[in-house]
Amino acid sequence: MKEASETTPILELLIQTDPEKTVELEGESCRVRMIPFSGTATGPLFQGLIEPGAVDTQITNAAQVRHMSARYMLTGTDHTGTPCQIFVQNEGWFTDGARPKPWHSVPGFLTDSEALAPLLHRNCFIGEGIRDEEGLHIRFYETESER
Repeated sequence: MKEASETTPILELLIQTDPEKTVELEGESCRVRMIPFSGTATGPLFQGLIEPGAVDTQITNAAQVRHMSARYMLTGTDHTGTPCQIFVQNEGWFTDGARPKPWHSVPGFLTDSEALAPLLHRNCFIGEGIRDEEGLHIRFYETESER
């Protein structure tokens, strides 16, 4: 299988976070951070925005394993020009409390787009994220094994 960065993403997000709105809880055995975010979505299949209410919840346990779970709604238009929404649930796990660069995740999608549903409703994607001066870029790729 090709590395994700060697193929064209089906969807790319540019995410901005507001550190002042991040909430944290430090317990005896874990730490929880909830990071609200906004941004844009672009790609060959969809163009749109991340709706308010998007949040990345990160839980780091006593063994320093971090579980990231981001849930958010995209609103825009599919490649046919039809207005639609896409719900995204993106999961990732990192050891030693750190996040590799780039980091990888497992996304799931749900959409009301008739054109996108046959593709997005399958479990055949990988996510890749990297931060730069613009913000956090998250790219979603279709895996070859499901094509």
